[in-house]
Amino acid sequence: MKKNIAIVAGGDSSEMGVSLKSAKGLYSFIDGEKYNKYIVTIERKQWQVELVPGFRVQIDKSDFSFMYGGKKTFFDFAYITIHGTPGEDGKLEGYFDLIGIPYSTCNVLTSALTFNKFVCNHYLSAFKEQLPDLNIARSILLRKNNIISAGEIIKQVGLPCFVKPNAGGSSFGVSKVKNELNFQQAIDNAFNESDEVVIEEYIRGTEVTCGCYKTAEKQVTFPITEVETSNEFFDYNAKYNGEVQEITPARISDEMANRVSSLTSDIYSLLGCKGIIRIDYILSGETIFLLEINTTPGMTETSFIPQQIRAANLNISDVMDDIIQDNF
Repeated sequence: MKKNIAIVAGGDSSEMGVSLKSAKGLYSFIDGEKYNKYIVTIERKQWQVELVPGFRVQIDKSDFSFMYGGKKTFFDFAYITIHGTPGEDGKLEGYFDLIGIPYSTCNVLTSALTFNKFVCNHYLSAFKEQLPDLNIARSILLRKNNIISAGEIIKQVGLPCFVKPNAGGSSFGVSKVKNELNFQQAIDNAFNESDEVVIEEYIRGTEVTCGCYKTAEKQVTFPITEVETSNEFFDYNAKYNGEVQEITPARISDEMANRVSSLTSDIYSLLGCKGIIRIDYILSGETIFLLEINTTPGMTETSFIPQQIRAANLNISDVMDDIIQDNF
């Protein structure tokens, strides 16, 4: 019998719209001849499954099932594509662990760790001997009601610098600060997206991103994508409104590409990741700086991972099949 696959999208953050686009991408990528596919949307207390376009029924949260036509349907697998809480931070993973449904992403601990940019980067820095290519920018963590002067920030990380939410993605709430007069507004914007804010040193260089997945039978690191934009940084408009040039494979030396690929694979194994992840870096000369780890990367037709899969001459339906079947 065909397995029932829930493509779980939505969430409670500003990234909900991006998540819904990723769900549509995944729906087109997963082979309908092999699997029964459903898009499940989660928005706070409202959990629904779409049976046909425009028609949804409620999900029973006690067992993640739904009733229709007098029949109760259960899911065999959840492909989580929520960017932000509760799908990227471990909360939904904990729920699926409790009710015994396998899922596509990292476990609770790894999801929670990677979602917290500051903690994750500093945790990984403790493994410098194992990961000699890993470098992280100088940074400061702020919590609400912390008081720090602009002068102290500049002393620790310099100008320009980035102010960003510690938890979140898609560049919501991120600012590049060039003048100390702009700090407070930038910090306020970041706090609108997260309870914690990271202020990070600006590293001049080339931004690249590398996807990876591993199963019991194979290890795959995708071709690297170079990100080039005339915007101040890779912001929302660059990511989703076409104000960027995304070049796969990246215009970097074979040696640097191998170093980035190896570092991505090593981080994947060190953290015990699962499913497809994507790691973003800045290359400054010969030095590799880690930006962040994405455990539920975007999966629209134009997202980085589908681009990299095509560049690797792989069939995206086969990759989806690898992710699903690795759980059975």
